[in-house]
Amino acid sequence: MNGFVDIYTLIFLVLAVVIFFKLRGVLGQRTGNERPPFDPFTRRKADEPEAANDGKVVTLPRRPSEDVSAATIAAQDVDHRISAVATPGTPLAAAVGEIMAADRSFDPQQFIDGARTAYEMIVTSFAKGDQKALKPLLGREVFDGFSHAITERESRGETVEFNFVGFEKVEMVDAALKGGNAQVSVKFVSKLISATRDKAGEIVDGDPVHIADVTDIWTFARDVSSRDPNWLLVATETVE
Repeated sequence: MNGFVDIYTLIFLVLAVVIFFKLRGVLGQRTGNERPPFDPFTRRKADEPEAANDGKVVTLPRRPSEDVSAATIAAQDVDHRISAVATPGTPLAAAVGEIMAADRSFDPQQFIDGARTAYEMIVTSFAKGDQKALKPLLGREVFDGFSHAITERESRGETVEFNFVGFEKVEMVDAALKGGNAQVSVKFVSKLISATRDKAGEIVDGDPVHIADVTDIWTFARDVSSRDPNWLLVATETVE
């Protein structure tokens, strides 16, 4: 019995050796498609061609040295927006830059556009005697002055015929940031038709058909620390 056991054991040993060599012959062969061992610390050489983009590969951003920094882009954008309303290097440009730094929501060109709208609304509301419409647009002193003029006009029984024709020119002429209070002065060159009539309907001021050229310099102000985005008219000046 021990002899049979020894013979079977020997047979199994021989088979095991044969199988081992066959497996090594198959598993140890290279097909040419093997990937090299992954080394996370090895960067691709600069002259090594990139893999073709088959639509599934997302191209990564360029190296920082090849990119324009976000700070540079932001500075260029600020300079561009300032130059739209003020000549670079002037005190006005510097003041606008200070306001933009204090109030990131401030855009000079959008401000000019808003000032144009405000001007038309204010002069039209004043002609109509609409104090309710004027109040949220004016600073206290300017509102008091407009309100007094409207009240005096109404007490005399006078009425105003008014037509806003349009603008010849609108430009920023001055700006300042004083302790968190931003002030911007805008010059309006507009065309208006205005005539004031008394109780009897007689014209006492202006001309109902003549288009007059009017030049005003208005100053708007806003506390840049306030959540209220609205600017108020705080001073007016008519240029003769």
